Amino acid sequence: MGERRIGVAERRARLALRHRLAAGTGAAGPEEVAECLVALHGTDPATVYLGVGARLAEPAGTVAATERALYEDRTLVRMHGMRNTVFVFPAALTAVVHASTGIAVAARARTQLLKDMAAAGAPDAAWLTEVEESTLAALARRGQATAAELAEDEPRLRERFAYAPGKSYEGVHTVSSRLLRLLGVEGRVVRGRPLGSWTSTQFRWALAPEHPELDVADAQRELLERWLAVCGPATEADLKWWTGWRATEVRRALTAMGARRVSLDEGTGYVVADDAEPVAAPREPWAALLPALDPTAMGWQQRDWYLAPELRPALFDRSGNVGPTVWWNGRVVGGWAQRPDGEIVWRLLDPEGTGRETETAVTERAERLTELLGATRVTPRFRTPLEKELTA
Repeated sequence: MGERRIGVAERRARLALRHRLAAGTGAAGPEEVAECLVALHGTDPATVYLGVGARLAEPAGTVAATERALYEDRTLVRMHGMRNTVFVFPAALTAVVHASTGIAVAARARTQLLKDMAAAGAPDAAWLTEVEESTLAALARRGQATAAELAEDEPRLRERFAYAPGKSYEGVHTVSSRLLRLLGVEGRVVRGRPLGSWTSTQFRWALAPEHPELDVADAQRELLERWLAVCGPATEADLKWWTGWRATEVRRALTAMGARRVSLDEGTGYVVADDAEPVAAPREPWAALLPALDPTAMGWQQRDWYLAPELRPALFDRSGNVGPTVWWNGRVVGGWAQRPDGEIVWRLLDPEGTGRETETAVTERAERLTELLGATRVTPRFRTPLEKELTA
């Protein structure tokens, strides 16, 4: 049997249905959203809440429900994951993420920290081990704490050392900032409640929930299979980019899961073994206003099938971070922003997104977003040209 071809229209249909964006596909709660997306990008805290709200059948109460899942029920966990980036995962997936991705990243991070400290004449590895054990013990006593609070119990966290002396990016780091990040990458601590509102970027720390140690290859197979079930088809380049793994690891996981090859405009793609049947487009047209760094907009490295190349300069910053996007029937057609007075404004940039039907649907989504935000004002952590222009 030859490779089945999956065209752009079907890829957009899969995205609409599986990412809970088409009419009638809304999720019941934050946990269901996280489960269906595998991971919510967590670098910008507001992304988590707005990404959830865009996919709930009933967005009222999005913030309270998401906070409860993160900080009370702990059914969602904010932790380092793929590409050494902070994500929000279903709690049941933390062991898989740690084994598949975190272990290798953590080893490199610890080596780099010790190297930086040695170059600055800071204490050695034994000293660092003492400090981290003391810090973890203090965190266990406190439950949740800021770095400053932990430094009250372990004063050595306040010590500073020079980083990259003589380089253009030279700076001074505290032991607390580097050590707590390292412990996060190692899966020993996670982010707790923010110090301010749900849009705050300042977090307390908490001990990570206990999880079993899994075989790395098994964990990689499971993570990639979960992601392909939601985002397939995808190319090897997409998979390598999303996971941050080496090509050999991606290929090993694809073989282990028995992934099926399909034909895409970009070349060979992959789906999970039982996912090659055609997927019909949603019955009704749909619009969505997704936040900056949303996992749908950032899900693939090769994006021409849902994002025209000419739109990228307006919608991405120089580091490749996507800003708030307007979607119409599986394609990015523009961007949106929130002005200081709370008004949600947008601009349609793609000819596929012009017309009265599109504008009516986007207006309805903007009203829904306005209701979700209430008095809260959201500015993306990584600002893009169009977002800046719309708020000027």
